[in-house]
Amino acid sequence: MPSFQDLRRRIRAVRNMQQVTRAMKMVSAAKLRRAQERVTAARPYAEKMVGVLGNLSRRVEEYTHPLLEQRGDEHVLLVLITADRGLCGAFNTNLIRRAQDFLRQNADKRVELVTVGRRGQDFFRRRKVPIRQAYTKITDRRVEFADAQEIAHRLIQDFCDPRQRIDRVFILYSEFQSAMRQQVKLEQLLPLGGFADGSPSRGDTLVEYIYEQSPAEIFGHLLPHYVETQVYRALLESAASEHGARMVAMDSATNNASEMINALTLQLNRVRQASITKEIIEIVSGAAALEEITS
Repeated sequence: MPSFQDLRRRIRAVRNMQQVTRAMKMVSAAKLRRAQERVTAARPYAEKMVGVLGNLSRRVEEYTHPLLEQRGDEHVLLVLITADRGLCGAFNTNLIRRAQDFLRQNADKRVELVTVGRRGQDFFRRRKVPIRQAYTKITDRRVEFADAQEIAHRLIQDFCDPRQRIDRVFILYSEFQSAMRQQVKLEQLLPLGGFADGSPSRGDTLVEYIYEQSPAEIFGHLLPHYVETQVYRALLESAASEHGARMVAMDSATNNASEMINALTLQLNRVRQASITKEIIEIVSGAAALEEITS
């Protein structure tokens, strides 16, 4: 049984840890609120851009662009967005597990990783998985559009380079739904599709716009920007998901620390009671022995 001093030392250590987890929870809650506002603001912009590109695609006949070129699936890039730090529950674990499933499903293909975040980079580097580029300290701070531009420009450059022979680019990230729920999503980033099929959806009216440049020219300028927007939205979603997961994890850790403190305090009281009882027994036994000696 641990001694009285050992228990007091453990209670003090757990209480100090509880203060740390409570502070981390409050910091994550403040960051989550700002990240959630940015995600909410970015989603309508991305959806509207899809609508604009769909409207343009119906006015462009036989338009070709390197980002629209459909290829095979022999050489694949996977953009994996994880966190730079831990202490966020199963956030990184779920993303890494989904990336491992993707690698197993495409074991007969040449797959390279583009990692955003130190956790994914360290995990797959130790397992000798080819990492084409690695980016760190992006989601750990305020995500800027320049960060997404840097990643998107490199992906577009590699995809359009005939010497690289890249067929497809996928992006794997955590979509923010609430502080308690984040969903791992795998989407094809390149080649682009979905809005360039040239067929309006059911019930959709083709709005007539007057374009200052030709629709083909505008279409060519918007396609790279669309890739940047998709990467930016994925970074924002991942950052919000990370803060939400860390807030929930730290709240759970704080509650567990409270339960541990209560259990240790109960054990401490039992040890104290046992010590007091032992001292009383010794005093009574000594008094009885002294009385027998004097009688």
